[in-house]
Amino acid sequence: MNKISSTILKSVTKPGRYAGGEYGQIIKDREKVKARFAFCFPDTYEIGMSNLGVRILYGALNAHEDIWCERVYTPWVDMQEKMREHNLPLTAIESGDELLSFDFVGFTLQYEMSYTNVLAMLNMAKIPLRTKDRGEDAPIIIGGGPCAYNPEPVADFFDLFNIGEGEEMLPEIVRLYIKMKDEGRYTRAEFLHEAARTIKGVYVPSLYDVSYNEDGTIRAYTPVYDDIPTKIEKRIIVDMDKAYFPEKVVMPYIETVHDRVMLEVYRGCIRGCRFCQAGIIYRPVREKTPEVLDKQAKCLFESTGYDEISLTSLSISDYTQLEELTNKLLCWTDDKMINLSLPSLRVDSFTKELMDKIATVRSSSLTFAPEAGTQRLRDVINKNVAEDDLLRAVNVAFEAGKTSVKLYFMEGLPTETDEDLAGIPELASSVLRTFYKCPTHNKAKKPQVTISVSCFIPKPFTAFQWEAQDTIEELERKQEYIGSKITDRKIRYQHHDAKVSRIEAVLARGDRRLSDALELACREGFMFDAWDEYFDYDKWISVLERTGADPAFYANRAFGLDETLPWDIIDCGVTKEFLLRERAKAYAENTTPSCRENCSGCGANKLGGERTCCPKAKQK
Repeated sequence: MNKISSTILKSVTKPGRYAGGEYGQIIKDREKVKARFAFCFPDTYEIGMSNLGVRILYGALNAHEDIWCERVYTPWVDMQEKMREHNLPLTAIESGDELLSFDFVGFTLQYEMSYTNVLAMLNMAKIPLRTKDRGEDAPIIIGGGPCAYNPEPVADFFDLFNIGEGEEMLPEIVRLYIKMKDEGRYTRAEFLHEAARTIKGVYVPSLYDVSYNEDGTIRAYTPVYDDIPTKIEKRIIVDMDKAYFPEKVVMPYIETVHDRVMLEVYRGCIRGCRFCQAGIIYRPVREKTPEVLDKQAKCLFESTGYDEISLTSLSISDYTQLEELTNKLLCWTDDKMINLSLPSLRVDSFTKELMDKIATVRSSSLTFAPEAGTQRLRDVINKNVAEDDLLRAVNVAFEAGKTSVKLYFMEGLPTETDEDLAGIPELASSVLRTFYKCPTHNKAKKPQVTISVSCFIPKPFTAFQWEAQDTIEELERKQEYIGSKITDRKIRYQHHDAKVSRIEAVLARGDRRLSDALELACREGFMFDAWDEYFDYDKWISVLERTGADPAFYANRAFGLDETLPWDIIDCGVTKEFLLRERAKAYAENTTPSCRENCSGCGANKLGGERTCCPKAKQK
C-alpha cells in the first residue's frame, strides 16, 4: 500500500526502509477505523525496528479494532533529498498516507540528541512545529519515552506527553478522542483539557504557565485550570504477567540492529546507581513469571523464526527466577538451535553456570561495566561492585577460553580525581594479569582489553541531577590523561566526544526557553545529531547563542538544592528527599544496599500497591 514510486525507491540506499509490505505489518479496513495513529521513531528504520517499546505499543494500539496504528521512521538523507525534489510529504509505512491525514502523531523520545529529528519529521510532514500554530484539524502530537521525564525543552512542540508506561495510557487517550468525536463535542482545546483532567499520566504543557526568577531559574509552574493536577504522576503497569505483549512482530526485509526475539523479563531495577536515570524512572521492580515468559518466547519464535532470544531488563542477573527461566527455555531452544543472550549481566553475579547456558557469553568477547577506576569512586556512585568481583568474573571467562573483554567507564563523575582516572587503565592491566595467571588460557592467542569511557551527564531524577557537568576543556583533559596512562598495546582505549555530551547535558537539563534554539536548528537543517557524521558542535553553540540560551547555564552550573527544577512538574514516584539523601551519602562515600537487601524508602513502592519492589517496603 506504500505510495512511494519504484523509481524513487531504486534511487536510494536501502529501499527496504520505505517499501513496507513486511510480514506481520497490520493493515485495517478504513471503514471500521475511528482513529488513526502514526507512531514515529525519530531515527532510521534499522534502529526503530529494533526498539521493543515500539513493538509493544504498536501492538497494544492495534489490539483495538477501531484504532489503526502505523509506523514512521526518519528517512535517511538521500531519501529526504528525493522527497524535496518531488515535493513529497512524510508518510506512514503501512498505508503510504501522509501524516496530516492522521488523528495522532506520536513520538518516542529515547535520547535527547533525537530532538532535531523530531522537528525535522514534523517539518517533512508539513505539520506546524509549535502547538500554538496548529489548526483545529491538525493531528494531536504526543510524546513519550524516557526523555519525556523532562519534556520541557520540547514542550512547545507537543500537544501532550504520556508520562510513564503507555500500554494502557495510549489507548485510553485515543478512546477519549473517539468518544468526544462520537458525542460531537470534540475541539482540540476541549480534548486536551479533558485528557489532562481525567487520564493519569497525561501532561499538556500548554495548560501550565512557567514563571522565572531574575537569575533565570524557574519560579513556579502554574496550572491554567483548577481541575488539572499540579504534578503529573507517572503511569505504571502493576502486573507484568497481564501486561500486553505482542504475539507477532513486524519482520523487516533488511538487516536491523537487533534481529532477534526480545523477551522483556521485568521492569525496574533494585540497584541504586546514583548516575543512572533508568534505574529510578522505571521503579518499582515488577517481574514476569517464568511460565509467562516461556509461553511468550515460544509464541514469538513460532511467528518470527529468529534464532536468538535476548532476555531484556536493566540488570538481568537480578531476576529472582533466572535459573528456572533459563532451564525452561533451554528445554526447547537447544533442540531448535536457538541462542539465548543476556545482555545486562553484572560482574558480581557472573558465573560459569550462566556462561555455559548463554550464547552471548559463548562469544570471544565479554562486556562489563565497572563505571569507575577506584573503589572510592565506585562507592560514591553506589555501583556496589568491587575489583575482586570483576577479576573473578573475567577469570571464569578466561578459564573457558575467552580472550577479549570490554569495560565501560565514565569520566567527570562528582568528586572524581586524577587518581580515580588513573585507576581505569590500572584496572584494565589487572584484567590482563588475570589472563596470564589463568592456567588454562590459550597461549596461542593474545588477550585484548578495550576500555570505553563516556562523559558523565547529570540526568534528571538521579542523585546527581543537581551536579555541574565538567567543562569541555576539563573533559578533554581527562580523556588525554587516561590515554597517557595506557602503555600496553593490548589495552584499547575509546572515548565519547565530549562536545556531544555537553549538548546532551544542555538538552537533558533544559527548560522551555530552549524551544527557540531547537526551532532555529530545525530551520537550519539540523538532524541525525546522534550520528557523528552529522553532529556539528560549533553550529549548536551558534544556534544557542543566537537565541539567547547559555549552554553553561544548563550544563555546567550546579543547580541549587532548593531550586525549582525544570522537571519538577513530573512525579516519577521516587521522592526528591530520597535523591537528596543519596546525594549526601555520595559525598560521604557511603553506599546504599539494593532494594532486595533493604528498602531505603525511595517512595516508588506506593505506585505498585502490594506488588512492591521489596518485601520490606510494606514495613516502611
